[in-house]
Amino acid sequence: MIQEVFGPVGCVAGVATAGIPQGALIAQELGLPFIYVRSKPKDHGTGNLIEGEVLSGKRVIVVEDLISTGKSSLQAVEALRAAEYDVAGLVAIFTYGFDVAAENFKEANCPFYTLSNYGALIKYASENQYISKQDVQLLEQWREDPANWGK
Repeated sequence: MIQEVFGPVGCVAGVATAGIPQGALIAQELGLPFIYVRSKPKDHGTGNLIEGEVLSGKRVIVVEDLISTGKSSLQAVEALRAAEYDVAGLVAIFTYGFDVAAENFKEANCPFYTLSNYGALIKYASENQYISKQDVQLLEQWREDPANWGK
């Protein structure tokens, strides 16, 4: 999907910490260098925010595990851009599909794609009788306003 959607990239960047294992596997599969982006610079040693071989100017794909609002993912994107990487976009395993995430990625001019999403998860769980129709309604209500759900 990365090659089909984004075209050639020269590097894979994982978002610390859960994007690191998937990013490393993707980099290995594509035969590309791997780096990762911390949420904040190390407070000791070199104080790096980005770890790995310095490849500024390279076209990079960012790998994340989960997108909720997109805030942490986009912090990594901005760190890479500040270090003069050409960010092609971001891929993730899962998204809740919150509108705020889509807006945040659009505002940051960063396309993103995920392997799965909340709607697909709920559909699969319902179809395979892992959850009841009542559970589906509750989960859909949560999805509409998770910050205020259950209050």
